[in-house]
Amino acid sequence: MKMILVRHGETLWNREGRVQGTSDIALSDMGRLQVKRLAESLRDDNIKNVYSSPLNRAYETASIIVERISIPIQLESELREMDQGDFEGVSHRELTAEHKPFLQQWLKDPASVKMPNGESLLEVQDRAWKVINNIFRNMDNTLIVSHNFTLTTIICKINGISLSDFGKIHVGLASKTIINVLDGEARLELLNDQSHLGE
Repeated sequence: MKMILVRHGETLWNREGRVQGTSDIALSDMGRLQVKRLAESLRDDNIKNVYSSPLNRAYETASIIVERISIPIQLESELREMDQGDFEGVSHRELTAEHKPFLQQWLKDPASVKMPNGESLLEVQDRAWKVINNIFRNMDNTLIVSHNFTLTTIICKINGISLSDFGKIHVGLASKTIINVLDGEARLELLNDQSHLGE
């Protein structure tokens, strides 16, 4: 079984450098183009099941990918992005200027902090992992469309990486990460592949 983890394409908030958690932001035109290229790269992967976060940017990404293969999309609220709380919509420049102590602690040990009025990485990982555990029982190739923090916590769990080292893993926009599952054991085959996007 192959599990393909996909991050949604670009949104305007991504382009503007804004914190994007549970806010329901649509794909940009560039994001749709990225996902079409991603979809083309997945055409020979024999995908049988598709799970997606219900947030628009993820669902639209999944919808573009399944256009040619006509597979129903199963929405899973536990695959939504981290709730960024008070930081939702705030620019990265504002965060740097106004929340230095928090950012310093985040950079030092991201597992030790919780977004103000939002979630912690562990909370995100715990809820997302419930979905992944269910998928492990399935022997068919499965596509999972989600978000940066959510996917990264999943990859950390699979690779046995502490959430304190969360920053060592990166999943870019419209990227794919491939996990092979054999005899109940998951192994990372490909991380953050964006080669389909070209220049």
